Amino acid sequence: MRDTDLPVRASALRGLSAIVSEVGGPGHELLAAYGFDEAKIAEGNSFVSVRLAERVLEEAAGRFALPDLGLRMAAQQDLHMLGPLAIAMENSRTIGEAVGCASRYLFVFSPAISLEEIEDPLGTPGMIGLRYASTTTNTSPQSIDYGIGIVHRVLKLVNGGAPYGLRSVQLPHARLATESAYQEYFGAEVRFECPSAVLRVPNQLCSVPVSGGNNLLRDIAIGYLQTHFGNSGAPISELVAASLSEQHGSDYPDLSKVARLLRLHPRSLQRSLSKEGTTFSGVVDRVRRTQALDLITTTDLSFSHIAAALGMHEQSSLTRAVRRWFDTSPSGLRRAGQKPKGHFPSTDS
Repeated sequence: MRDTDLPVRASALRGLSAIVSEVGGPGHELLAAYGFDEAKIAEGNSFVSVRLAERVLEEAAGRFALPDLGLRMAAQQDLHMLGPLAIAMENSRTIGEAVGCASRYLFVFSPAISLEEIEDPLGTPGMIGLRYASTTTNTSPQSIDYGIGIVHRVLKLVNGGAPYGLRSVQLPHARLATESAYQEYFGAEVRFECPSAVLRVPNQLCSVPVSGGNNLLRDIAIGYLQTHFGNSGAPISELVAASLSEQHGSDYPDLSKVARLLRLHPRSLQRSLSKEGTTFSGVVDRVRRTQALDLITTTDLSFSHIAAALGMHEQSSLTRAVRRWFDTSPSGLRRAGQKPKGHFPSTDS
């Protein structure tokens, strides 16, 4: 799968609309222009592509004069944006254990990012580095500020909200905002145009107890993570859905194409989906249903164009699918002018 097509949980964009609105910008409209649904962002259970998330951050920063947007985004997040990983981290026995948990399971939030302990980049005795990295080849600077800013914030939170001994910060890009903005956020020296994004901390930090940790909650959270994500990253069905939702028309992927994107054998992909109680055709049907609903009710595109956008060869295929999904015709759905009420029967099979 192309690195920029890898998914990140939609909760990563939580708060962006409010920040843009605070400076007089149309936050809601900005997200809508990229196809983001604020309700889904608030839920935090859906995924968006890393490419689009980075693009909207960079546009918002440039368009609304927010050079410190990444830091602002990090400052207003809480640990629970990380979902079940948050419970495991905040109930770890030590900060080192919390960092180790993040290193192992951060892919649950996004398989495109990682955190690992490394030797101190400056070789100072008694110091180590916590390196935040993205697999994308051209990671946006705002995303780097945001990502390592989140790591910094999480470390403070698991330390009871107190400073944790951060010595300095290294960032791989040129300075985006004022030095005072970085100093105020991190409370330490920040160096730019370094090889990678690293927080330099005392080695003894790893043995510091986590404030208020609960062993029972930790064991429950770790058990959940091991059961649901022990052998793969984000649920395979969600990765498949993220791949499909980014493609339209004749490029609509088939099983073999998606398997190549995910670096899986087609049969392995089918087995993984089966373990999650679905099939490739079921995920395709679910994604097409969502796309059809949006295109029919929110655009004036002809039904033939919509059918083509969904990878259907004939308009009649769209008509049959809409009838099965919504118990009405495409024209009837469009006349309704809104999403149908009530329960849509599951299409996974």
